Amino acid sequence: MDKSFYFLLFFILWLGSIHSQQISKQQKELEAQRLRLKKEITQINILLFTNKKTRKNVLTATEDLQVKLDVYVELIKVTNQQANLLTRKIKVNERNISAQNEELKKLKIEYADIIQKSYSSRSLQNRLMFLFSSENFLQAYKRVQYLKQYTRYRKKQGIAISEKTTLLKELNKILNNEKESKILLINENRLAKEQIEKDRKEQQSLIKTLKRKERSLAAQIDNKEKQQRRINREIKRLIEEAIAASNRAVGNKGKKTFELTPEAKLIATNFIANKGRLPWPLEKGVIIQDFGRQKHPVVKTTTIQSNGVVLATERYAQVRAVFEGEVMSVIKIKGSNPSILIRHGNFITLYTNLAKLYVKKGDKVGSKQSIGEVFTNQQTGKTQLQFGIFNNVNALNPKEWIYQM
Repeated sequence: MDKSFYFLLFFILWLGSIHSQQISKQQKELEAQRLRLKKEITQINILLFTNKKTRKNVLTATEDLQVKLDVYVELIKVTNQQANLLTRKIKVNERNISAQNEELKKLKIEYADIIQKSYSSRSLQNRLMFLFSSENFLQAYKRVQYLKQYTRYRKKQGIAISEKTTLLKELNKILNNEKESKILLINENRLAKEQIEKDRKEQQSLIKTLKRKERSLAAQIDNKEKQQRRINREIKRLIEEAIAASNRAVGNKGKKTFELTPEAKLIATNFIANKGRLPWPLEKGVIIQDFGRQKHPVVKTTTIQSNGVVLATERYAQVRAVFEGEVMSVIKIKGSNPSILIRHGNFITLYTNLAKLYVKKGDKVGSKQSIGEVFTNQQTGKTQLQFGIFNNVNALNPKEWIYQM
C-alpha cells in the first residue's frame, strides 16, 4: 500500500480520536451539571418543603413549587443531552467493534493458513531437505532467514490475535457500561417527569385558589415591590454619598464614581480577579429569584425588578462576606429587616433581610467572615437572603461573580 493510503488512515483515526475526546469532555461537563442540579433539588426540598405545616401563604407555596419545577425542567434537559450523547458514543463504539471483528476474522484466517503451511512442513527432515536442496550457499542462507522470518511472523500473528481479542472484550465492556448508563438516565428522566407532573397538579390546584384573589395578590406583590424600590433608592443614595465623600477627600468633587486610593484599587483589582470564584454568602442556599426584570413566577400579569438574587436557606443561617472589605453602611428602613453594605474598592456587596447584625459601619471584614444571621418569617417558615453586587451604583448579576451560582 502506498504512503498516501497510510496518511489517510492516520488522518481518519486522528479525527476519530479528537471527536471521541470532545464527546468525553461534553459528557464530563453534562455530568457535573446533572449532579449540581440534583444537589439543588435536594436542597430545595430541604429548605422549602421540609416544614410544610408552617406555611400558611398559598402564594408562597406556589412560588416554591415553581422554583422546584424550573430546576426539574433543567435537569430533564441535561439528562436528555447526556442520553443523546451516549447514543452517539454507542453508535461509534458499535461501528468500531464491527471493524475490529472484521480485522480479527482476517487475522484468524491468515493465522490458520500459516498453521496449515507450518503443519505440512513441520518435520525437521522437511526443513533440512528445504535447506539442502539449495543450489548454493547464498540461497541456503536466504532460506534460513526465510524460516526465521516465517516463525517470527507466525508468533506476531498469534500476539496480534490475542491483543485484538482483549481489545474487543474491553470495547464490549465499555459498550455495555454505556448502554447501562443510558438506561439509568432514561429511568431518571422518567422519574423526574413523574415528579414534575405531580408538582404541577399541586401547583394548578393552588393557582385555582389564587385566581379568585388575583387582584389582591397583584396589589400585595405591588406593595412588596414598592418596599423594595424604597430599599433600592436608599442603597443608591448611600452609595452616591460614599462616592461623594471619597472624592471630596482627594479634592475631586464632580466625579460620579469612586476615586480609589492605592489600597482600595488593589482590593478592587483582586475582586475583579476573583470573578466567578467568589464564595457564596451562605453555606447552604438555593436561588428562588433571579437578577433583573422578570415576570412574577405565579401572577404573570405582574412584573418584578430584582437588583440581586434571593436565596432560600436554613433557619439561623449565618451570612458571610464574599470578599474582604469595609462595612460601608447598615441600613434600617421601617417595615423591612436590616441590610449591610460592604465596600470592596469601587465594588459593593449587599446583604438584605437580616435578623441579627455582627458588624457595624467602619468595621473591616475578611472573606467568609460572619456578618449576621438571616431573618426567618414565622408565618411562612421561609428564611431568605437578598444578595446583590454593585460596581459604583450599577447593579451586577451575582451569578456571574459567585462560584457555581
